[in-house]
Amino acid sequence: MAMEFVVPMAPLGMTRRDMVARLGGGLGGLALPGLLPGMAAPISAAEGARFSVEPRASHHEPRATAVIQLFMHGGPSHVDLLDPKPELTRLDGESPPSEVADDENRTTYLMGSPFPFSRHGESGLEFSSVMSGVARHADDIAVIRSMFTEHRNHEQAIWMANTGLIVSGRPNLGSWLAYGLGSESRNLPAYVALPDPTGVPTDGARNWSSGWLPPLYQGTSIRSEGLPVLHLQPRQPRAPGVEDSRLNLLRRLNERHRQQRPAELDLDARMESFELAARMQLAATDALDLGQETAATQSLYGLDNDVSRSYGRRCLMARRLVERGVRFVQLFMKGQPWDTHNSNTEGTRSCCAQTDVPVAGLLTDLKQRGLLDSTLVLWGGEFGRTPAAEQRDGNRARGNEGRDHHPYGFSVWLAGGGVRGGQAYGATDDFGYRSVVNRTSTADLHATILHLMGLDHERLTYSHNSRQERLTDVYKARVIDELLL
Repeated sequence: MAMEFVVPMAPLGMTRRDMVARLGGGLGGLALPGLLPGMAAPISAAEGARFSVEPRASHHEPRATAVIQLFMHGGPSHVDLLDPKPELTRLDGESPPSEVADDENRTTYLMGSPFPFSRHGESGLEFSSVMSGVARHADDIAVIRSMFTEHRNHEQAIWMANTGLIVSGRPNLGSWLAYGLGSESRNLPAYVALPDPTGVPTDGARNWSSGWLPPLYQGTSIRSEGLPVLHLQPRQPRAPGVEDSRLNLLRRLNERHRQQRPAELDLDARMESFELAARMQLAATDALDLGQETAATQSLYGLDNDVSRSYGRRCLMARRLVERGVRFVQLFMKGQPWDTHNSNTEGTRSCCAQTDVPVAGLLTDLKQRGLLDSTLVLWGGEFGRTPAAEQRDGNRARGNEGRDHHPYGFSVWLAGGGVRGGQAYGATDDFGYRSVVNRTSTADLHATILHLMGLDHERLTYSHNSRQERLTDVYKARVIDELLL
């Protein structure tokens, strides 16, 4: 039963000591239900329950069984890639009209895209020339051109994109899926993160954190060069019988230790991780051995090119992981390479040179293997970039301008996994400044992804700090039915 706590108005003549005494009595009343038999509040999931990644039933029939998220840190320029704006090009170099003026006065004149757009596929969906590989899959792709977010700083916008709010410390999308659905593979993690081997993305390991969900559901970071998982194999090989006996002994000791500490979620997660590591000794080695792929497949992903090889390896690893039952795979680039405050043209072209061929190869490979129907591919960053030019560090040369952060309207795209391709959903204004048609919030996008995976965003909850937390939290999110097959 819900209880209200009301502070009574102090009668005339009541002393401060009397008021404190009454207040103390009210607090005692709040504690009473927890002290009387039969009236105690239910124990939440975080207070002593046991967790696992065993497969769990979805809320409804899923369209997708796995997600590959291609997160583009820094904020790709929507007006240079996915959202053509002829009016912006026509007024290139002119002052922005008042309705699209920069509210921080950090940009100057309007700047049309240097990259021509053209129509592709039977749908005629438009893509920029620097996304020519991805454009070949136009009929499989749904571009959302009406995204908006709530903050223009990288970290807060990243938290919003990953966890649903502009505050840190919350579980991200992959952790919610692992918690809600478990794993289809006993020998591989439910959730894998593939960072750039040369450096972590902005915000580091928080990108794949489980927040206040049990640590069991955080992403497992796997390397795409060298040993995929460090310390997975013993330095000195052991005979199978010795290894099995050793693991059985450890399992019995661990279980005894765990029974004495039933509410230690970190302990549960650590023990589950050790047991998973033992099973991964063979499974991970096989799953991540790209040498098993043909030369043609490796070339498809751009592994024969120095510029695209690194991202291509991660895309190929993602395909091998989802076909072996991994639920959620997240790919990252080092730092925030799409953050083109200076030399937007050069920076955007460089990012596309690294990613376009591998992403196109991933879509091709998934489709020809029959995996695209069950694998949802999500591409996008934390926000977009301004339609007007930004000039930093005294750089006034035409052609070297940058674009600033832009949360008011930007684009992401989805493919596969029950998505109806060949469409552009929603729209920004004539300059790409504000989302104006079918405005799409991060919560709407998250609700749609969960729906495709068979989960109702309002029913997927976790009790934390006396709240039933959700990925979509306080927002009135809706599933974007127009995107679905």
